[in-house]
Amino acid sequence: MTDTATSRLETQLMHSGLAEFNPKTLSAPVAMPSMRTSTVRFASLEALDEALTEKSSGERIATYGRSGMDTHAALEEVFCTLEGAQRAFLAPSGLSAVTLAFMALLNAGDHVLVADCAYGPVRYLDKIVLQRMGIEVTYCRAHPEALAAQLRPNTRMLYIESPGSLLFEMLDIPALAQFARQHKLVLATDNTWGAGYAYRPLDLGADVSVVAATKYIGGHSDLMQGAVMANDPELVRRLNETHYAMGYSVSADDAWLALRGVRTLPLRMRQHGQNALEVCEFLASRPETVRIYHPAWPQDPGYALWQRDCMGSNGMLSVELALNHSQARRFVNSLKLYGIGYSWGGFESLVQLIDNSVLAGHGYWPGGDNATVRLHVGLEAVEDLVADLAQALDGVRG
Repeated sequence: MTDTATSRLETQLMHSGLAEFNPKTLSAPVAMPSMRTSTVRFASLEALDEALTEKSSGERIATYGRSGMDTHAALEEVFCTLEGAQRAFLAPSGLSAVTLAFMALLNAGDHVLVADCAYGPVRYLDKIVLQRMGIEVTYCRAHPEALAAQLRPNTRMLYIESPGSLLFEMLDIPALAQFARQHKLVLATDNTWGAGYAYRPLDLGADVSVVAATKYIGGHSDLMQGAVMANDPELVRRLNETHYAMGYSVSADDAWLALRGVRTLPLRMRQHGQNALEVCEFLASRPETVRIYHPAWPQDPGYALWQRDCMGSNGMLSVELALNHSQARRFVNSLKLYGIGYSWGGFESLVQLIDNSVLAGHGYWPGGDNATVRLHVGLEAVEDLVADLAQALDGVRG
């Protein structure tokens, strides 16, 4: 067996979350099977009592199917390997993972600072749930100076996303972690972009990492899933209790799909990132292009932070185009290889025309009437993807 303590992350990922050898046959399947059950049997009341005791102390012990069996435990181990975490908690979607973090770490009467570049549905969670529960939220740029001006005596958490949603603003997580420690705040971050492979916020000082496994972890656009990771024992305890109390459950088949997909994560992420840079080069050559948002692109304002803190990139980028609204719609509708749809992280290329009214809530956005288009650059031949963009742009100009 490979010594994962001294090996690189790619190697650790291939040897994490594997099935244990059967003590009788001394064999094990290479791929962890999907272990589905609603009920767990115990050989005796004493065995059940022991399991309940261990579970109450925070150990991952399956006493009921809702918490998952070996397939779930294997995926949790993989998340811990990716994120450098002690515990991982699975959720039915990325947004439900965000909700778990907020519910576990905040109480009625608390105040939380949220980066204005965070995933849009966080604002819906605030409007529909948090406000009703008496939790106050303030959105602002995630810079220590801006955050300091918004601090209140009841501020308990700082929630960020880096790179930011839609425009991929790189945040200085070590500086934000220092700010959070100084003011006794929990620093939680959405790390769906980095998926633990390209970016490891816990290593940079964050307390909690949230990931939508729907995206690059699964990698095939065929499952919905999220996860929350942490190291601090007190935070793990609160996440564990809330996870149980909220009745979260992930199907064994979805856990199995995530395990299958994550084994190719390093290869996929590298190819996505390479393709995205080639698309950036093409877009930079076009007269319609005003600005490219991609932290691994050398002209991006966040490039230095990306170089310092990240181990790789992916296929996500946005581009500001000197097109009016109707031209932008015609451009998007003319694309043949970029599907129109939400989400990203699968094998396929996608496009989204971003509403300027949504961008207005992001301090990173320069404003104006130009169109902003988000692309997920997939695993197709990049020459074909570039040619598709070229014909769509030429059609608009014509």
